[in-house]
Amino acid sequence: MEYVAFDRDTYKSFKNIKDSKRLHMLNLIKLKEEAIYPDGFITTGSEAYMRYGEESEPVFKRLGGSIVWRGDMLIGLIGPADEKWDICFIAEYPTVESFVLMQRDKTYQKAVLHRQIAVKTSRLIRMAPKKTGENFAG
Repeated sequence: MEYVAFDRDTYKSFKNIKDSKRLHMLNLIKLKEEAIYPDGFITTGSEAYMRYGEESEPVFKRLGGSIVWRGDMLIGLIGPADEKWDICFIAEYPTVESFVLMQRDKTYQKAVLHRQIAVKTSRLIRMAPKKTGENFAG
């Protein structure tokens, strides 16, 4: 199954989690080889996703967002062997409301069309940052 956008019920649950911590969103993205726009323009998934990043950046920054971690997937040690991610990062937002405001922003809504065209499948996981610890358990 491919995942490109969140559904209404999951988004509602996402917004209903009440906490005052900064919001971390783990993003795992698998791009399409070929991205085809509604007007027939063809490019790579990478190029279409780059357009998404460039066009959404002013809104993301204005609302206090930042990228707090980015990395390249080298190999999965646990999980499906065929699950490979082209783009991996954690985006931080000051609050859930800032993320919600981004989704409602008209400039962002135009930019996200590039994402929908570029992405084959993805995972977007809401995380609450915690203090770092000495071991895996805390």
